[in-house]
Amino acid sequence: MTLGVLLVDDEPLIRSGLRAIIQAEADLTVVGEAEDGAAVTPLVRRLRPDVVLMDVRMPGVDGIEATRRLLAHSDDPPRVLVLTTFENDDYVFDALRAGASGFLLKRARPDEVVRAIRLLAAGDSLLFPAAIRELAAHHAPAAPSPGGLDAARLTDREAEVLRLIAQGLSNAEIAGQLVVSAETVKTHVAHLLTKLEARDRTQAVIRAYQSGFISPG
Repeated sequence: MTLGVLLVDDEPLIRSGLRAIIQAEADLTVVGEAEDGAAVTPLVRRLRPDVVLMDVRMPGVDGIEATRRLLAHSDDPPRVLVLTTFENDDYVFDALRAGASGFLLKRARPDEVVRAIRLLAAGDSLLFPAAIRELAAHHAPAAPSPGGLDAARLTDREAEVLRLIAQGLSNAEIAGQLVVSAETVKTHVAHLLTKLEARDRTQAVIRAYQSGFISPG
């Protein structure tokens, strides 16, 4: 199975470099390119990529708005991996809130780019706990959002799993810490994502920070 990738960046040199990295892998292929976020949704409908590599800062429609539009107008949207120059870029947190599944620095090594694409295509998330915690601190609400995560009615174990996800632990690592099977953790994760109406682990963690359920400090 070949994974299709859509490249969205206003710099031709960046797109060229990413294309070379992706096309060198037998299971990855670039299905299309765009230099403006306005073209993303139409291209996704036509090309059906598995992952969109999205520059967060672009003239015209930026990566945040493009991600928001894509998720609002697609029944089965691809995963969005945001590309940024600085990990503490406030635009990144806004893109994650808009629905992106993770972010990657433009200076990332080729193997990191490839790994990130495969992770997202498999339904996993690309979490950088320290960076997200720092970004969340800058965007911490003056007061928790109405109802916080209470309305989701997470069980104590689901809440515990969510906190461990926010620390960047994998299902296997969570299972080891809680002394349960990986399958049990997978079930807890599936339940909490459904209750939070979150597409993936990244979105669940963002909601946890924004609601005040997890403190950036």
